[in-house]
Amino acid sequence: MNSILNKSTKFQNRRWIILRRTMSLLAECITPELKAIEAAGTWKKERVIASPQRTRIVLTNGTQALNFCANNYLGLADNKEVISAAKLALDKYGAGLSSVRFICGTQDIHIELEKKIANFHGREDAILYASCFDANAGLFETLLTPEDTVISDELNHASIIDGIRLCKARRQRYKHRDMIDLENKLQDSMSSRLRLIATDGVFSMDGTVAPLPKILELSKKYNALTFVDDCHATGFFGKAGRGTEDYFNQLGNVDIINSTLGKALGGAAGGYTTSKKELINLLRQRSRPYLFSNSLPPPVVASASKVIDLITNSTEFLDHLKNNTNLFRSNMKAAGFTIAGDNHPICPVMIGDARLATEFADKMIEQGIYVIGFSYPVVPKDKARIRVQISAAHSEKDIEYAVNAFVHIGKELNVIR
Repeated sequence: MNSILNKSTKFQNRRWIILRRTMSLLAECITPELKAIEAAGTWKKERVIASPQRTRIVLTNGTQALNFCANNYLGLADNKEVISAAKLALDKYGAGLSSVRFICGTQDIHIELEKKIANFHGREDAILYASCFDANAGLFETLLTPEDTVISDELNHASIIDGIRLCKARRQRYKHRDMIDLENKLQDSMSSRLRLIATDGVFSMDGTVAPLPKILELSKKYNALTFVDDCHATGFFGKAGRGTEDYFNQLGNVDIINSTLGKALGGAAGGYTTSKKELINLLRQRSRPYLFSNSLPPPVVASASKVIDLITNSTEFLDHLKNNTNLFRSNMKAAGFTIAGDNHPICPVMIGDARLATEFADKMIEQGIYVIGFSYPVVPKDKARIRVQISAAHSEKDIEYAVNAFVHIGKELNVIR
């Protein structure tokens, strides 16, 4: 018996030695890349928040700051009615389903939310996912075949790019918002069974809007389908907050819309696809992220459902957000800053140098303003910026305080005079 135990011990020791050698080799491969990231000034630090996501937050080190970099556009992440709805759902439906939808993961509130989403967008049906990243991962592979072509804006979100990589369709990229190049790609793919034009509605790093009317015009001319990822538009962009379609008075004209519940619609989690019933039915049968991921937890479903109720018949939050956006953009431009993007709550303050953007953001937190510097590979080289995001929950005093802090640091670092 002792000899058997000794052999077993020796075997386990050899396994640990091999494992340590393997992990050491892994570290040797990774360490130079980590050092290169740090040397380039593009290392991404994670500041830890010890409070709810709201305009005024507290970090674990005790720092208190005004938050100007959340996707909490409507300020509803800590809304009392939304929180109450989530608590009620937690008590009634439990913490989670421990299942995918088609086994035993569908509750009445999931069906109710999908109907609300479809009605909000004026579509026939909708399907929920764990995130919009999953929605984008599940769409293209399910819909498109080797006989099809997908034509994508070159600056589309990473989730669209990754989703397209999963499909077997012919893949083409058109130059960013370049409609001449898009038309050339459409002409080049006339023999395809289906052609799908894919674009972000609002490009998150720049705050710019896709030229949707022209895209729709070209789609009709060449009999192509249209897909819009509207994560940075749903709930707050356009006259009634219906997104990019609403902004351009094109409601109902996009064939497929993917969006998120994790930004303006409560900020918790979740994504969806909304379109014709036939496509949604196909996704329920074939979309891998839907079929193989747990369904959304009941508190998340309930909070998103409550947000849609709050914004469906009122533009109160939307109107406040528009006013705040105009105030910040106009005051920052008057101070001499270059603010990229269209008239959107994403307000990139262009800095250029990656190290300078990081230093600027670090000094802003000392002024009580929480912002983050964005640099390569998140944005192109030499186009580093501080992406400010305005919320309906900000007060005019909050906006003015942030502008004053930008001016102070901007002059200190010679970004403005």
